[in-house]
Amino acid sequence: MFTGIVEELGEVGAVELLPGDAARLSIRARKVVEDAGHGDSIAVNGVCLTVVEHGPDGFSADVMQETLRRSSLGGLTAGARVNLERAVTLATRMGGHLVQGHVDGVGRVRGRNPHPHWDVVEIEAPTQLLRYVVEKGSITVDGVSLTVAGVTDTSFTVSLIPATMELTTLGLRGPGDAVNLEVDVLAKYVERLLTRDSS
Repeated sequence: MFTGIVEELGEVGAVELLPGDAARLSIRARKVVEDAGHGDSIAVNGVCLTVVEHGPDGFSADVMQETLRRSSLGGLTAGARVNLERAVTLATRMGGHLVQGHVDGVGRVRGRNPHPHWDVVEIEAPTQLLRYVVEKGSITVDGVSLTVAGVTDTSFTVSLIPATMELTTLGLRGPGDAVNLEVDVLAKYVERLLTRDSS
């Protein structure tokens, strides 16, 4: 479980293809590996990955085909910047919202409208995900917990403050770029409870 508050901007050191359509990502990082252990969870662009190797300068994680297919991780190359967050503990501040690190789908940046103190970013999203997106609700974009500013039939908008643009990859994203999306899990639970067969 995560909060969607990015702790560090890491960098992809290498992408190694593994047998069976899997891949091993090597990520350069310092902060998130300070207390890392084998088997720990670290979110990479919002995807919960398991540490298989680690050292003072980074870690490696294996990514299975399903994850490569359902997220933007399959398009990562050496040198790409990535958002990193360690799993929460009972002492962690809940600065964002409850994030599982289970990406629901991939969206694309449709447009970016700069303002003096923030940028408004429009993100095109799959129709099956937009039913869970509500104005002023929470959504995770590339692992970043954000508040939804507006919703249409095909997209939603978020406002990015300077700190978010500086400390996460969202400051680098432009029209056409793919982003990982995770909707609020509470919305999915509510839908399930309301639509399940009562017989």
